[in-house]
Amino acid sequence: MKKARQATLVEALIPIIFLIIILGLSLTLFKVDPQIPLLLGTVVAALIGVYRLGFKWEELENGIIQTITMAVQAILILLIVGTLIGTWILSGVVPSMIYWGLNILSPSIFLVATLLICSIVAVSTGSSWTTAGTVGIALLGIGQTLGISAPIIAGAIISGAYFGDKMSPLSDTTNLAPAMAGAHLFEHIKHMLYTTVPAYLISLVLYALIGINFAGKNLDTAQIDLIQTTLLNHFHTLSPILLLAPISVIAMVILKVPALPALLTGTVIGGVLAMIFQGASLADVMSAMHYGYESHTGVQAVDDLLTRGGLNSMLWTVSLVLCALSFGGVLEKTGMLETISSHILKFAKGTFGLVFATLMTCIFTNIVTGDQYLAIVMPGRMYKEEYEKRDLAAKNLSRAIEDSATVTSPLIPWTTCGSYMLATLGLNPIAFLPFAFFNLLSPIISLILAATGWSMEKRSSHH
Repeated sequence: MKKARQATLVEALIPIIFLIIILGLSLTLFKVDPQIPLLLGTVVAALIGVYRLGFKWEELENGIIQTITMAVQAILILLIVGTLIGTWILSGVVPSMIYWGLNILSPSIFLVATLLICSIVAVSTGSSWTTAGTVGIALLGIGQTLGISAPIIAGAIISGAYFGDKMSPLSDTTNLAPAMAGAHLFEHIKHMLYTTVPAYLISLVLYALIGINFAGKNLDTAQIDLIQTTLLNHFHTLSPILLLAPISVIAMVILKVPALPALLTGTVIGGVLAMIFQGASLADVMSAMHYGYESHTGVQAVDDLLTRGGLNSMLWTVSLVLCALSFGGVLEKTGMLETISSHILKFAKGTFGLVFATLMTCIFTNIVTGDQYLAIVMPGRMYKEEYEKRDLAAKNLSRAIEDSATVTSPLIPWTTCGSYMLATLGLNPIAFLPFAFFNLLSPIISLILAATGWSMEKRSSHH
């Protein structure tokens, strides 16, 4: 049996071009979800791997399994977040947040408040997904009653959530990026401040400016009163005590409890609160965990806000993650990725060129494989040696990866993050993309720093 060989550039690009075409057709023309196109892309990549490059199918299968293994934790977190949303609505936790939130927010500062609240929650939980799925949903509901358009509110939610996802040591992406680049976690986080702080401050200013447009607006008190009365009528109690559930999750995370046990405990606390405060039975709690909460208040706004959650609601996203990782796993195993990167690097002259290549590869990987983890792992593996060769500290690479892969993932509708945001916030990412200021500014500021050389630390300065 002859040894498998490296793919040529043409061979490496065939599966990617095939996937781009079939994804485009499926999402626009056939109105089909991205899972099957990703599987078909995997088939094409595997056929090339076996019949052109001489790989055995077993090797490719192992490649797929290795790649999926890296995302198993994320998949489990997704499922648990589904159960958590279910019990938090049933118990009145989310309704309470909405009820009390409506009392304190004024239209003019609403977007700034949304950005800050989501940032705090995301830094303390390390999860953009949890943030969007809990306070994000509540804020979206409040903002719409203030007459602010949903895409703008979602933009502020996503900006805050991904600021936290990027900067929190508890975030899986914040751990994965330096792991792939060969940097230390806290060095990596400190190094990100150079790009993150300017992006964040500019975003705050922009949301404040948009908020001025709503300053003169009277709150639609009729709508708000309707929502608040409906919530009061359909839940036995909306006491601040219910906020124990989110506070306990945030506390556990601060105390370094890993994400899965923390979220599971949050789910259980939600279930217990539902039984104590809302008179739910154990069967109701288990049903909400599995199938989500169904709201039948007769008030459309409230029903839309509260009918969500459950383990089942996350299975679509899980199937998408698995399909995307299968495709990425074959590309990785057959060396197609490596072939592509070596060609890209021929054009990456100087530090600016290298950072530009890194950012573009991460964004491109997000678009093509639909997975944030792949967009961190693949470029991290592709460019690690090149940064070393050019005497650049590994944290420059890990920062560039987070400035692109992490923050652009929720803006692409078919990525895992984009489809999660669609599932949780009910908006197509294309709708909120123009308003997710932090996510759009991060790669731009990263490039500016690379062009000026500011904060681009050398490896040699460490030795």
